[in-house]
Amino acid sequence: MTDAVGSIDMPDAEDEAPESKKKARKGGKRGKKGPLGRLALFYRQIVAELRKVVWPTRSQLTTYTTVVIVFVVIMIGLVTVIDLGFQEAVKSVFG
Repeated sequence: MTDAVGSIDMPDAEDEAPESKKKARKGGKRGKKGPLGRLALFYRQIVAELRKVVWPTRSQLTTYTTVVIVFVVIMIGLVTVIDLGFQEAVKSVFG
């Protein structure tokens, strides 16, 4: 069976790279550091990522929190009403 690229049984020539031409990657600078060096690098990367975060203002945080609480209360009410409806349906069916 063949397609536009080549045969399923015979991969393309580009896909076939001799093992001798491939070099094993050792990890570069990260591979040479010890466990404490890697931990320090990890910590520095965390701090760098946290500096990129756009933190909400107090008013935005209050708004978001209010929206979430109202949504959760509405969902609790909806689930309660559906549960009571199923309870009444089961009582009427099974006695």
